[in-house]
Amino acid sequence: MVDKNIYIVQGEISTVVGAIKRNSRWNTHTPLDEEQDPLLNSFGHLKEILNNIKVISDVEPNVFLRPFLEVVRSEDTTGPITGLALTSVNKFLSYGLLDANHEAAGEAIENMADAVTHARFVGTDPASDEVVLMKILQVLRTLLLTPVGAHLTNESVCEIMQSCFRICFETRLSELLRKSAEHTLVDMVQLLFSRLPQFKEEAKSYMGANMKKLKMRAGGISESSKWKKQKRSPRPPRHMVRSSSGQTETSPSNALSNNNLSTGGVPFIDEGLSRTSLPASDSTGSSICSPSTTDSGLDSCSKATSKEDLSDLEQCGSAVGSPSSANALPGSETPILEAQSENRRAEPTQSTSVESIPEVLEDKEAGADQSDTTSVHDMDYVNPRGVRFTQTTQRDGASLIPYGLPCLRELFRFLISLTNPHDRHNTDAMMHMGLQLLTVALESAQISSYQSLLVLVKDELCRHLFQLLNVDRMNLYASSIRVCFLLFESMRAHLKFQLEMYLKILMDVITSENMKMPYEMKETALEALVQLWRIPSFVTELYINYDCDFYCTNMFEDLTKLLSKNAFPVSGQLYTTHLLSLEALLTVIDSTEAHCQNKVLNSTAQQEHTENASADGGSSHGNGAPSSAGTLHAASVGVIFFYSDNFFNEIYLDLLTCFGCQLPVFLRGVSEKRTPKIPHRFLSCLPNSQELLDIKTKKKLLITGTEQFNQKPKKGIQFLQEKGLLSSPMDTSQVAQWLRENPRLDKKMIGEYVSDRNHMELLDSFVNTFTFQGLRIDEALRLYLEAFRLPGEAPVIQRLLETFTDNWHKVNGSPFMTNDAGFALAYAVIMLNTDQHNHNVRKQNIPMTVEQFKKNLKGVNGNKDFDQDMLEDIYNAIKNEEIVMPDEQTGLVKENYVWSVLLHRGATPEGLFLQLPAGSYDHDLFSMTWGPTIAALSYVFDKSLDDTIIQKAITGFRKCAMIAAHYGFSDVFDNLIISLCKFTTLSSESVENLPTVFGSNSKAQTAAKTMFDLSHRHGNILREGWKNILESMLQLFRAELLPKAMVEVEDFVEPNGKISLQREETPSNRGESAVLSFVNWLTLSGAEQSGLRSPSTENQEAKQAAILCIKQCDPEKLITESKFLQLESLQELMKALISVSPDEENYDEEDSAFCLEMLLRIVLENRDRVSCVWQTVRDHFFHLCVHATESCFLVERAVVGLLRLAIRLLRREDISSQVLLSLRLLLMMKPPVLSRVSREVSYGLHELLKTNAANIHCTDDWYTLFSLLECIGAGVKPPASFQFASTNSDPDTGAQSDSELSSHHPSEVTFDPGYTSDSEVYTKHNKSRIPRSMTDVDMMSSGWLVVGKEECESVSKAAAAAVSVKAPPLHHPLVNQYSLTLGQDLGQHDTKSLLKCVETLSFIVRDAAHVTPHNFELCVRAIRVFVEASLNGGKSCIFIGSQLSGRDKDGGGAARRGGGRASNQRLSRSHSDDEEDEGVPASYHTVSLQVSQDLLDLMHTLHTRAANIYSSWAEEQRHVETSGRKIEADSQTLWSSCWCPLLQGIAWLCCDARRQVRMQALTYLQRALLVHDLQTLDATEWESCFNKVLFPLLTKLLDNISPADVGGMEETRMRACTLLSKVFLQHLSPLLSLPTFAALWLTILDFMDKYMHAGSSDLLLEAIPESLKNMLLVMDTAGIFHSADSRTGYSDLWEITWERIVCFLPLLREELFKQTIITGNNTPHISSGPAAQHHSNLLSADPGPSPPAEPLPPTDQAPPSPPLPVSPRSSPAPPPSSPPSSISQPPLILQPLASPLQVGVPPMSLPIILNPALIEATSPVPLLPPPGPRPTTGPSEQVN
Repeated sequence: MVDKNIYIVQGEISTVVGAIKRNSRWNTHTPLDEEQDPLLNSFGHLKEILNNIKVISDVEPNVFLRPFLEVVRSEDTTGPITGLALTSVNKFLSYGLLDANHEAAGEAIENMADAVTHARFVGTDPASDEVVLMKILQVLRTLLLTPVGAHLTNESVCEIMQSCFRICFETRLSELLRKSAEHTLVDMVQLLFSRLPQFKEEAKSYMGANMKKLKMRAGGISESSKWKKQKRSPRPPRHMVRSSSGQTETSPSNALSNNNLSTGGVPFIDEGLSRTSLPASDSTGSSICSPSTTDSGLDSCSKATSKEDLSDLEQCGSAVGSPSSANALPGSETPILEAQSENRRAEPTQSTSVESIPEVLEDKEAGADQSDTTSVHDMDYVNPRGVRFTQTTQRDGASLIPYGLPCLRELFRFLISLTNPHDRHNTDAMMHMGLQLLTVALESAQISSYQSLLVLVKDELCRHLFQLLNVDRMNLYASSIRVCFLLFESMRAHLKFQLEMYLKILMDVITSENMKMPYEMKETALEALVQLWRIPSFVTELYINYDCDFYCTNMFEDLTKLLSKNAFPVSGQLYTTHLLSLEALLTVIDSTEAHCQNKVLNSTAQQEHTENASADGGSSHGNGAPSSAGTLHAASVGVIFFYSDNFFNEIYLDLLTCFGCQLPVFLRGVSEKRTPKIPHRFLSCLPNSQELLDIKTKKKLLITGTEQFNQKPKKGIQFLQEKGLLSSPMDTSQVAQWLRENPRLDKKMIGEYVSDRNHMELLDSFVNTFTFQGLRIDEALRLYLEAFRLPGEAPVIQRLLETFTDNWHKVNGSPFMTNDAGFALAYAVIMLNTDQHNHNVRKQNIPMTVEQFKKNLKGVNGNKDFDQDMLEDIYNAIKNEEIVMPDEQTGLVKENYVWSVLLHRGATPEGLFLQLPAGSYDHDLFSMTWGPTIAALSYVFDKSLDDTIIQKAITGFRKCAMIAAHYGFSDVFDNLIISLCKFTTLSSESVENLPTVFGSNSKAQTAAKTMFDLSHRHGNILREGWKNILESMLQLFRAELLPKAMVEVEDFVEPNGKISLQREETPSNRGESAVLSFVNWLTLSGAEQSGLRSPSTENQEAKQAAILCIKQCDPEKLITESKFLQLESLQELMKALISVSPDEENYDEEDSAFCLEMLLRIVLENRDRVSCVWQTVRDHFFHLCVHATESCFLVERAVVGLLRLAIRLLRREDISSQVLLSLRLLLMMKPPVLSRVSREVSYGLHELLKTNAANIHCTDDWYTLFSLLECIGAGVKPPASFQFASTNSDPDTGAQSDSELSSHHPSEVTFDPGYTSDSEVYTKHNKSRIPRSMTDVDMMSSGWLVVGKEECESVSKAAAAAVSVKAPPLHHPLVNQYSLTLGQDLGQHDTKSLLKCVETLSFIVRDAAHVTPHNFELCVRAIRVFVEASLNGGKSCIFIGSQLSGRDKDGGGAARRGGGRASNQRLSRSHSDDEEDEGVPASYHTVSLQVSQDLLDLMHTLHTRAANIYSSWAEEQRHVETSGRKIEADSQTLWSSCWCPLLQGIAWLCCDARRQVRMQALTYLQRALLVHDLQTLDATEWESCFNKVLFPLLTKLLDNISPADVGGMEETRMRACTLLSKVFLQHLSPLLSLPTFAALWLTILDFMDKYMHAGSSDLLLEAIPESLKNMLLVMDTAGIFHSADSRTGYSDLWEITWERIVCFLPLLREELFKQTIITGNNTPHISSGPAAQHHSNLLSADPGPSPPAEPLPPTDQAPPSPPLPVSPRSSPAPPPSSPPSSISQPPLILQPLASPLQVGVPPMSLPIILNPALIEATSPVPLLPPPGPRPTTGPSEQVN
């Protein structure tokens, strides 16, 4: 089957031949002429050849192309015919008729290029000619863009480009054609530069050889010169062109990858074709390369590393090789794959050729790209996947060289030259075109890795671009900026100083005040900045390379300042420029935030990874593989850093090397050849922040030093030496180096300083810093003189030049005869420079000629001449380019000088540009940008009304916050929060308008939501900002916008346990009086009134919106989330809350209460670390409670708060003791204030002990709690030690710490807190207990209980006796044991508080677990205090009626609330007191009765259980070794610590005015005294029982306690007397052993006497004689009255007894002891004799009305009856002298006698006995009981 392509060629032949024949020139010819006509003849030959072949590839491409190309070249053909021939050629190219792999393809292509670029035709009319030109463009485009185009040589490519440029710049051609040429150029440039990676830098020797220069000039070539030059013959075959090394050209297949974009595998031609104007049929039918490719690409890929690589290659290859793929859209993969599989099935032999691999690779160049010595086989290329491409040679051993880097360099150079604004040939259109094509070139290729191109970029391109930035034509300006962006985006590492200059130009444009400068230019400049800012790590690199470089401007800092300034509109109107500036600032923030987020995510992922790794155990490392901890994987870094460009790979290597990481395999070879370049100022590639800080500090000093040097050099050097930047003494080489490298120095000053004769050494060093080697003397001089300004004085110039020439002469191997010759020549050069270029000289003289110059120097070189050629060169160099003194430059000369300095600096190590991974120095950058950025954001947020801009600002705020949190910048975050607080308008608006204003302002709501959200998220780093947040919260609180949960707080007294902090507005609003508000109301009109009453719907809606917004803000989260705050932040928050306290001038009580509640909740949320903040909290409470002078709502909340804290915190071991100690603050409060909050405290304490009694283990703590209970419940004054602390009025001393608190009473704490020993009490009593000099009447009428007036007197009498006995001091709390009262001054107290305290006490006492050795005695004492408080119903102590109601009526709410606000709850709480107290209803009596009964029951319980409790403690203590006080369970301890005080307490209630209480108390007392446990007491203890319990009780009962209840009192007295006699008789036996028995007995008789005459009824008159009879009979039966020694047989006691009884019952003796009286008659009267004497001695033991000076010691008293042994039973044993029968049986307690004896005898007046104050004194003194504790029981039966 014949190849279809043959038919195509034949068809084209027919078309062209037909057209030729139709032409008038041929139509007269005969067939013979046709044969002779060369054009037709060649077509005829071709036909014959085609007829004889089957496949087109059987003929060489040149053969079937030649006839067509001849037509194109022929000058005789007309335009249309040439056009047809061109169309045919284009078709052959498009259809792929030229096999790129054919040996002769290169020649054919070269011929084609030559023919088309030199096409000739006969012109007709311009329109038709342009059609032909259009076709030429089309062919050239197709030629270069199809795969075969890779065979073109450098020259051909240049010619092709030149042809296109000609058409493009020919102004006479139509716009359409020129535009087409422009598009063609764009496509060509794109293709050529996208192939750049495949070319290699060539050896210098080849550079530019055989290159045609593209020196195109617009309009410089006429039509004729372009098209009508002489006819050129076809080019001879070029088979024989050899490369210099003798190696043949590589196979065409190696260079055919030009059809690929560098970005991926989509063929370039697809894109190209879709843009061309080919007819659809052409493009669909055209194939890119011949399907019959025979070269196997797989051969060259034999070293492929894996199957995947091969399949990749095949896929890519077939995409190009298959006919159907021409239609594949860029990026569509499916058709490519289908095409591939079809090809495989259809032609198994066809395989991928290397040409089709994307990214084919840089080494595959023809011989032209190799140096002379490089062999082709060295040029194998391995692509990143590891596939090696081997080069093959052609069969006949020689070939043309395909194009490479040289033509690209030439093209690039030409494009750059087009952009030179100073070249007059360049029109705007040409410059624009040049910029456009440069843009395409830079977009298509990475130029930086090609030194030959980079040189052009550094110098000419940048120079031209910067010059274009100063033109005022917007399109050129914008295009230049675009090219600049592309340059600096990819090549900034090579353009350090160029970038600096560029940014300065942009800054000048942005800040320009020039009115002519168009706004668009500023906008474009800003956009350019924003675009640069967006390049990852660009700003970081600016900072490191400029701000942290000693001699560069602070680029980043200056730009940041500029942008922030520019973000603020001067006029107040926001323009695009302002928003662009903001955007640039935000770009830094955005990228930093993204990096922070990544770090957070990575660290989280890493944690998870390590957790997983640890969970996996050691399995992963079990095989001995090293852990990857120290390796930085290529996978992780490569993604970020690895680019196809070598330069970036170098950065990547630098980074890896810096981090000491293991290198990825594919880089190891590379790294061995190079070491990272680090600028001198840094120690590593990634200097740390400290290093940078040091550099910046040093830079500041250098700038200062430079400024000083520029004024006075010496001063500058001295300054730098002082600062340690230059060594002292001066190191000349160091100073010289500084003078050379510091560009800021004034050149004139440098000249003056180095030329100073004092600095000759410095001048030498200065000259040594230059490298003059290999430079001609004028070149060296030029370099030298540009470094400073040459001074004008001749000797100075001489000095400078001598040093210069000596150095130059030495380093260049002494080229002249002498040094002087060099000096003379140097001087001559300077003179020549002046002569040629100084305008003043030129005016007077004609400039010197070269001959004159030579003549002047004749014989100067050691009497010989200099080399004449050298002199000529010097002359021309100076003439053409002036040696410019730095200070004298202006205009272009100055520009050139500045530019040359810039290039020179760039070539030194100073030009090193460090490239960094993104996010390296975010910390430093952010610390510099946050201020300007937040300021700009705030301004924009404030001024803008556009939602998107507001949202942008908010996003900016959030990102700044996130970064600040990440790096812990609390100042940034504070600033942010303060700005947002301002925008919420909360603090600026008045409370009345706040809901409306805030609710209707959406911007304020946005700000509020953001503020709260950020506080919740990043509260950790908030410090100062808490105050602002708190201020906003307070405003919300005042405006009642906070959620209910935040203003409702716990309360002990309220029934529901909650109380609202929010005021209910009373009619008197805030400060207004009720009257005033009423007047206002009257004067208002109706409309206004209604307006006031109900707010408008709008206002209500706004308020609802405000409430909803605040709900979304969730302010409560600040409290609940506070447990996650860092300690420092938490402390700042608490400080802010505490700052709202009564110190301030305009303090608001409600605000303080709100803050206090927040503080409490925060402390409770932070229970786990409360110890860190406790001191602060405690001090605040001290301030609120102790300093308060009157009770108010705040104090009440503080007290409740302190108790709430204690309740919650006592469970925490670490803090419980401090918390309990802090409760002493309550005791330090001023008593009136404390009494006002007593109810809250009592309820709180109850709660506290109920929940936490088990957590209190220390006596001190119990002491605190019981002291509180007593103060609150009974109105006891707090212990003096606490009051002392609170009287501290010096405001500076502030609160005491907990340790200070406890130090106020060391003595109490160490023994038993707060109690005095008995002996101490006696001495203090007189002084302390009687208040001032009140009379009895004052006391009784004042409504206060006067405690123990009589006892005071009696005790004072007993004091002396107590001292004389020297009893050991006892440390237990019961102060005066000889009276029933505790001697406490009880103040006012509240009924309910008392009730609650008693309830609390009973809770502790009734639970055995809560009674401990630490609190037992305190319990007892507390019970007795409450007994005293509740005595007689406690009426004297409870501030009822007028006092309480008066207080609450006057001040009620105001006192509590301050400022006239009252709380309904509070009022109702007070009213409840009023209601109960004013009328004193029945319920009240029930309550007080209940209290007394409870107390009685408690005392009895404790009394009966005491023995068991003590024995169990003693038992426990035996098992546990403790260092504390030893617990004894003996009767002595029990008596003193427990039984005695409890009995005294019960006895005191026996004196209650209420009959019910008295009776019950007596019953309890009787039961308690006769309880079995008490039988173990010995005689002295029983004696003290009489002295301390029974006698004081009887004394008290003699008073008229209850005048209303006479009968009741009689019964009470009777029962008391009966009890006395019962106890006496029951314990008679032990009592007899006492030496003071007689005194005890006489005291009992005294009481009998008094009671006989106390009552008004007969009850006592009957009962007392009966009791007395009982006692006398029992005593008599026991033989107590008998004495064998006496004459009468009776003892002295008998005599004394009857003497005493006779006084009040004279007939009793007769009635009872008739015999005794009868026998007594026989004896003489006892008025005289020894018995009487003895009696008087005995009586003297009973002191008379005046107290004795000193009581007699017991030894001086009458000898007592022999002591009786105390039997273990409760009844006393009879004395030995009694009859035997009476020993065995217990003594009878006789019933009262029936006979009515002596009932009516009138009472006798016995002044001595009846003085009640003396009763106690008559008791013998040594009755001190031993110390110990006490028990309890329940009620018992009545006693008869």
